[in-house]
Amino acid sequence: MREFIVEADGGSRGNPGPAGYGAVVSDAATGETLAEAAEYLGTTTNNVAEYSGLLAGLRAARELDPQAAVHVRMDSKLVVEQMSGRWKIKHPAMKPLAAEAARVFPPGRVTYEWIPRERNKHADRLANEAMDAGQRGELGVSPAHGGPPARAKSRVGEELRARGRSASASRAALDTPRAGAVPPERPSSPPGDATAGAARVRAALDSASAPASSSASAMRSGAMESGAMESGAMESGVRGAGGIGVGAGDAPAGKTAADLRAAQAVATPGSGSGTGAAAARGPEPASAATPSSGWAPADMGPPATFVLLRHGETPLTPQKRFSGSGGSDPSLSDAGREQAERTAAALARRGTVQAVVASPLARTRETAGIVAARLGLEVSVEEGLRETDFGAWEGLTFAEVRERHPDDLNAWLSSPDAEPTGGGESFADTATRVAATRDKLTAAYAGRTVLLVTHVTPIKTLIRLALGAPPEALFRMELSAASLSAVAYYADGNASVRLFNETSHLR
Repeated sequence: MREFIVEADGGSRGNPGPAGYGAVVSDAATGETLAEAAEYLGTTTNNVAEYSGLLAGLRAARELDPQAAVHVRMDSKLVVEQMSGRWKIKHPAMKPLAAEAARVFPPGRVTYEWIPRERNKHADRLANEAMDAGQRGELGVSPAHGGPPARAKSRVGEELRARGRSASASRAALDTPRAGAVPPERPSSPPGDATAGAARVRAALDSASAPASSSASAMRSGAMESGAMESGAMESGVRGAGGIGVGAGDAPAGKTAADLRAAQAVATPGSGSGTGAAAARGPEPASAATPSSGWAPADMGPPATFVLLRHGETPLTPQKRFSGSGGSDPSLSDAGREQAERTAAALARRGTVQAVVASPLARTRETAGIVAARLGLEVSVEEGLRETDFGAWEGLTFAEVRERHPDDLNAWLSSPDAEPTGGGESFADTATRVAATRDKLTAAYAGRTVLLVTHVTPIKTLIRLALGAPPEALFRMELSAASLSAVAYYADGNASVRLFNETSHLR
């Protein structure tokens, strides 16, 4: 019986965002590359792209020899554990893909192995080539995602040799630009996603300091959504910093001047105590008006402003135990209720909050109720603001989890796609939920200031998305109980982080 090695990968630039996959089939005995598959999927998530890569690799192997045994190697702990039957599959978009992958070969003929990302470079390269070509408009959308068939899908070694190329040296022919092709204008991204906006800002700043220079190329965003545990056991690094101004979003071409003004505003001394992500690299033009704070020029209109309040302490908080949405749902401690009262008094003095929205968990509803009563407002409950479900780790300290589930913990720390032991919620899934909730609430509260009473992971995720920071940034932020942060979302899709981990009201 022949044996094949299938290496597969998938990625999404935005999660969800422009996505693609790559897969390689090689001979287990010789290492020769026998087939490659790569495809642009349109807009979807990392997990769906990874499963799509697995399915394509298995199908390519079956085309070569339907009687073969297959050993799958992937750097997605989530896919490997779920397809091996050790983790449950919860996400509705992944269940049909996983079921289809399980049917390609008879049971027992496919085995799975997790490998580090650096050992999966071939499939990763193919996935990135597919995304690059798709974003240049050179590929169609996968039929499975509702569009016309994509070009340059699976290719077997014989076909490659017929073209005069070695199978082992082959590449997906996805990165050759068409002569004279002009990349299509990308659509606007959701509010608060900073990557494309940051690229425009750098281009605008470069153009201002050197008018003859060409604009910066678009930043490639491979960032995957992730967060940090509610308990604070992984919190470290950045401590309370106010007035951080950072741009976000992918606005139409006419927004370049606004991007330039905004970047200079946050980089100019005196405009805030924080440091902007894009520092001005030249003197401000005399014609560029400098806003007093934030991103938007005066004609942008008032933003939707989220004042982000982490709930007060529970009995689990000072012990730094995992406390998500799948555990005991603790109420506030006496210290937590006092923190909520102090926060309520501070917000009442400011007088800017116009609505209060809370996570459905007891600690956030109790915190929100105390604040809302002081402000004379009602509390709305939003399911999307709940904390991550930490599965079997709920109620445990970080040290206890490391002792009991070391492999699962290492996988979880290495990949936002990994779920906690027992089928908890991955950080990638949490971030997808939080981003959808952000979009829903920015539309509902356009031009208003709303207090969102929520948890560590949702707050850090909103901050990370607005900053366009990499996934590991969430492990480098500290978020204290009853702390305040703030993000403003403008009509053109830009976002400005105005406050982070403010705790002076508790002293």
